Amino acid sequence: MDAIPDPGPAPDPVRAVIPNALTVARLVLTAAFIAALSVYRDGADLDWILPLSAGLFVIAAVTDALDGALARRWNAISTFGRVMDPLADKVLVIGAFILMAGPGFQSATDGQLTRVAPWMVVVILTREMLATSIRGVVEAEGQPLPAVWSGKLKMILQAICVPVVLLLLWRFGAAGGSWSRTVISGLVWATVVVTIISGWRYLLTTIRYALPGPSRENA
Repeated sequence: MDAIPDPGPAPDPVRAVIPNALTVARLVLTAAFIAALSVYRDGADLDWILPLSAGLFVIAAVTDALDGALARRWNAISTFGRVMDPLADKVLVIGAFILMAGPGFQSATDGQLTRVAPWMVVVILTREMLATSIRGVVEAEGQPLPAVWSGKLKMILQAICVPVVLLLLWRFGAAGGSWSRTVISGLVWATVVVTIISGWRYLLTTIRYALPGPSRENA
C-alpha cells in the first residue's frame, strides 16, 4: 500500500482563520467599492468618490495577494478559501469594469471617460467564466491546470488598470486629445489584450475536452 502523503503540521488556530478573514474582508471591501462607484456621475461634483473607490480597490487587491500566500505558508488552505477566494476576485474585477463601462463615466463632450466599452466587459467576463468552468472540469478528472504567466500578468494589469484609471480621471480628467486620455486608453487596451491572450489556453482546453476520443488526453 502506498504511503499517505504527510499533510504537514496543523496550522495555529489563529493563523488558520486569518486567510479566510482576509477573503471575507475583500468581499466587504468589494461591496463598498461597488456601492461608492455606483453613485459617481461625471459632472455631478462627486469627484471625491474616485480616489475613495481607487483606495478601496487597492486595499481589496492587497488582501487578494495576502490571503492565498498566507494560507500556503501556514498550511491553512481550506475549502472555503478555495471557493470564495476566486469568487471575491472575480466580483471585484468584473464589478469594477462593469461600472467603468457604465453611464456614470459618460461625458456629453468627451464620450466614455474610462475608455472601457461594453464589449470589453463581455470579454473579461467570458474569460473568467471559461477559466472557472474548464478548471472545474479538468480538476474533477484529477488533472492539474496550473496558472501560467499570461494569467498572472492579466491579474497584475487588472489590479493596476482600475485604480490608475480612476486616479487619472480624478486628477487630470480625460478630455479628447489629452495625455491622460491616451494613457487611460493604452492601459485599458493592454489589459483587454492580455485578458484575451490568457483566455486562449482555456479555450483550447475546452475544445479538447469537448472532442471525443484520445484528444482529451492531450488537454
